[in-house]
Amino acid sequence: MTNFNIKIENIVASASLGVRVPLGSIVEHVEGTEYEPEQFPGLVYRIKDPKAAMLIFSSGKIICTGARNIADVRKAVEKVAMMLKSLKIDVPKKYKIQIENIVASAQIPARLDLDKIAFESENSEYEPSSFPGLVYRIKDPKAALLLFSSGKVVCTGIRKVEDIEYL
Repeated sequence: MTNFNIKIENIVASASLGVRVPLGSIVEHVEGTEYEPEQFPGLVYRIKDPKAAMLIFSSGKIICTGARNIADVRKAVEKVAMMLKSLKIDVPKKYKIQIENIVASAQIPARLDLDKIAFESENSEYEPSSFPGLVYRIKDPKAALLLFSSGKVVCTGIRKVEDIEYL
């Protein structure tokens, strides 16, 4: 079997600190934050190293997006926790980080006949007038593959890095 170069494009993860977070106070004291409660209830905190965007909610829930590996997710969430501690917010020492979605891509070195794949595959949807790719759904692990005639494949819905290689 050919070895494809699989690239993780994005990891979305969540963490819950279990404490109330005063978002208005954060935006006043921390650079790189945006908070417009009339438009969105969370504060956006962009981190440069590791590169990630963090959504922080007053409930203490944090959503991390944009990281490309699990270590960077952990570092980014830890940066938020440290920033909150520096503002005298009582952040617990332990909190669980949950991977919600991993998006990965690969390039198959051949063109794909999407009409043929759609005809022969039960779990596929292909409406080229609406979307140029074929959506192929996998049950275990639960994921969706987007296949394009160019040979580009995008995988979404995976929650474990090792499941990407399994597909």
